[in-house]
Amino acid sequence: MRVRIVGVPMDLGAGRRGVDMGPSAMRIAGIADRIRDIGHVVTDEGDIPVKIPESQEIENQKLKYLPEIVRVTTILANKLEQIMEAGDFPLVLGGDHSIAIGTISGLARYARNHNLRLGLIWIDAHADMNTQLTTPSGNIHGMPLAAVLGEGARELVTVGGDFRKVDPRNAALIGVRTIDRAEKDIVKKTGIAYYTMSDIDKYGAHRIISKVLKDLREKVDILHVSFDMDSVDPSVAGGVGTPAPGGLSYREAHLIMENIADCTCMTSLEVTEVNPILDTKNQTAEFATEIIASALGKKII
Repeated sequence: MRVRIVGVPMDLGAGRRGVDMGPSAMRIAGIADRIRDIGHVVTDEGDIPVKIPESQEIENQKLKYLPEIVRVTTILANKLEQIMEAGDFPLVLGGDHSIAIGTISGLARYARNHNLRLGLIWIDAHADMNTQLTTPSGNIHGMPLAAVLGEGARELVTVGGDFRKVDPRNAALIGVRTIDRAEKDIVKKTGIAYYTMSDIDKYGAHRIISKVLKDLREKVDILHVSFDMDSVDPSVAGGVGTPAPGGLSYREAHLIMENIADCTCMTSLEVTEVNPILDTKNQTAEFATEIIASALGKKII
């Protein structure tokens, strides 16, 4: 494949600083070379410029830094659509998870223009399905999945066009283990398939990702995977925006991505929430590059 890397150094959607350095950390960890070693052609498109929080004022405490997040995600949506039109594979490096609004909106507009069905696998410790009415923090990185499913602030829902970006029947949430009380109602309302860490404990990561891939492969034409590094247990990936204990193990994370690679149905990928400030010797970024490589076809033999 022709893989085109896009960095989005944004931490405006998060509650703490640092994930804006995630794209640089993954580049330092050698992401481009790892992908080339698999046999793909790689082009690094650089970063989308993002204003730092110190240069802005918060206009709405329930939607912090909304104007700049909308601006950046709109640029990202346009970029993703262009990459898909060129027949290339977009790899987006975050940045906090609010960037997914732009990534998925660009993919959705491409799919809409070509009469294709877009599928989504969202791998995350959090549901990211708050809205301005339910958020306890006002941090937009807790809202992107709701936005692309058509729930929440109009400014976020309409990035890339005034239409629902993903049909909830064509999406799956994997690895969730912390959901705000009011957020649970939104998850249930949308009808999205979700698999908690309890489900992974009971049934195993292989059975769950195999089921998700089988279900989606029968229903969609293109498939995006959005991987939040906090889905992995902090003992493995401690340098993340919002760490939560009890996550995916080292091998479970690789197994999920290896199964996605074997499916050969993934057409785009993003990895978010690497926070070097909270990391040790760039270990989380190193692990992020490993699982990206697994998703893009790296094998033991």
